[in-house]
Amino acid sequence: MTLTKAQIKSISNLKLKKFRNLEGKFLVEGERGVFDGLSSNYKCEYVLATKSFFEDNKPYLKKINNIEIISEKDFNKITETVNPQGIAAVFFKQDQSSNWKKELSSDLVVCLENISDPGNIGTILRNCDWFGIKEVIISENCADIYNPKTIRASVGSIFHLNIFTSKNLTSDLAELKSNGYEITSSALKGINIYQIHTKSKTILIFGNEANGVSSKILKISDELITIPKIGKAESLNVANASAVILSEFKKHKFQ
Repeated sequence: MTLTKAQIKSISNLKLKKFRNLEGKFLVEGERGVFDGLSSNYKCEYVLATKSFFEDNKPYLKKINNIEIISEKDFNKITETVNPQGIAAVFFKQDQSSNWKKELSSDLVVCLENISDPGNIGTILRNCDWFGIKEVIISENCADIYNPKTIRASVGSIFHLNIFTSKNLTSDLAELKSNGYEITSSALKGINIYQIHTKSKTILIFGNEANGVSSKILKISDELITIPKIGKAESLNVANASAVILSEFKKHKFQ
């Protein structure tokens, strides 16, 4: 099948959130992300590749039934990267269970509140994947997890995680507390991260880049933690902070 101009335009429109929501699809760019997506339980509509990429010693591509070879010009229309690799894919979003709060099973769940930068979201998801986190909660006001920048920053990790969107984070966290989870929020003032004692079931919250975790969530938190400042830097990027904190939590788990 040869893709029509209308189909190319439709794929290009997936760079915008309103079209991703309308179509229930999202675009993944780059070989690593596409490969991880194809290896996951996400349904793929089709893989898109340029002729040069397809012919450049990529034997696994020849086994894909729904691959479309398109021109460099059309490929550049659908991608955002300055120097694209020559491969992308369209995947269908997954429907979220209405009963997701009762389905959480991990001892450590990461929760992101109002994080606005797609790159930060993607990097945190990659950090979660590295440290073995399986479940992530995202507040409704976070950047879209299907934003192309989020997908690229996650480097395929979005396909390795169960990600749930909360439409009312305060209420959902309160319900999870009643189910035995303790709420731990990262904050400017709190227990030194290097002196923590991890709990058996914890939801670890990272907040907005500029304002941190909201006062509503801080009020229902069981514990506030912080990374002590030693040097003169004004602040620590939330994605970097997540790596430090997750490392400490996992270190305690293996002690």
